[in-house]
Amino acid sequence: MREYPASRPVMRQRWSQLLFLHWPVDPEWIRSRLPAGLHVDLFDNRGWMGVVPFAMERVHPVGLPPLPWISWFLELNVRTYVHDDAGRPGVWFFSLDCNQPLAVEVARRFFHLPYHHARIHAACEDGETIYTSQRRGSKNTSSFRYRNPVRAEPAPEHSLEWFLVERYLLFTTDRAGQIRSGRVHHTPYRIEAADCAEWSSEPILEDGFGCIHGPPASMLVAEPVDVRIFPLV
Repeated sequence: MREYPASRPVMRQRWSQLLFLHWPVDPEWIRSRLPAGLHVDLFDNRGWMGVVPFAMERVHPVGLPPLPWISWFLELNVRTYVHDDAGRPGVWFFSLDCNQPLAVEVARRFFHLPYHHARIHAACEDGETIYTSQRRGSKNTSSFRYRNPVRAEPAPEHSLEWFLVERYLLFTTDRAGQIRSGRVHHTPYRIEAADCAEWSSEPILEDGFGCIHGPPASMLVAEPVDVRIFPLV
């Protein structure tokens, strides 16, 4: 799915300050929350739940320039990995928290994604990102502190890291319950093991899953990528 899609992109953006935290879970946790036609992707016979805080930059429709105050914002998503009946691998989002109200409404309406309004703050100090997020209506704050990558490389093919980050297709369902898919395109992530002094699994709990025990089995940081977004089909 790394190939450039045949259709034209509808949006362009840059993703930066990327942290990927993942926990192995019982596949039944995930299977019971997926629509018919999507199936849990397994690695080492386990499902995987991810928490991914990052920054969205220069977000704009193709043909229009990015705009101050609108095109730069923060996002945190809770995700898992699935494939459809045709075997195409992709991402399924359980939630996407965002501090840009307009982006939340656009994503809900046009991309059918489970976005939530949130208060999110990120700062960079001495090569570290300090990131906090609180979903609207929640009393809990999720905090992350991680060093930015310095020796990043592409994930080795067929490794766990490759399984978790090399995803270029998202799945969602529209108002009629039909599965829709959307492609993204960017160069392969350049990643390295994260030096992560603070992390949280609270976003997974807020999405109605049971308690996550222990630290993430995989902690990765990635260099920024420039991304093209393609329409849902």
